[in-house]
Amino acid sequence: MDIQQFKPLFEDQIVDLIVGIQRGEFQIDITAADQPDLRQIPDYYQRGSGNFWVALEGERVVGTVSLLDIGNHQAALRKMFVHPSHRGSTTGTARQLLETLLAWADGRGIRELFLGTTARFLAAHRFYEKSGFTRIEESELPERFPVMYTDSRFYRCRLG
Repeated sequence: MDIQQFKPLFEDQIVDLIVGIQRGEFQIDITAADQPDLRQIPDYYQRGSGNFWVALEGERVVGTVSLLDIGNHQAALRKMFVHPSHRGSTTGTARQLLETLLAWADGRGIRELFLGTTARFLAAHRFYEKSGFTRIEESELPERFPVMYTDSRFYRCRLG
């Protein structure tokens, strides 16, 4: 498994992976057009302390994660998706993606990470909780946190 920062050549695979999981696996009524950030990764994620990573098996994108800088030493963990064939502790894809993001965030002075997710991603909830995230109420999110209409569960992780 190779974790790399976003490059434009990965864009179509990223969109296919994320939308495929959202729509096909979790029946969330969302399209790529509803997520313009997926076609604007450098401008949206790779600014300030933010970044976007892919997990590659050969040249195939099998996972994604991003860090959105929201200011005040805070960031949002976004777009954490792993292909079903690469989930679980056997491959460690999600763990590698998260560790890459955490090391990057810590090295750039991020002190708090926040994330929003849907109630349907039960395995993701367990993964985040095992990784040091605690569930919070939407009212505890920073003002600049970008809540998506599909978000119904929220988490925070303190760094440093």
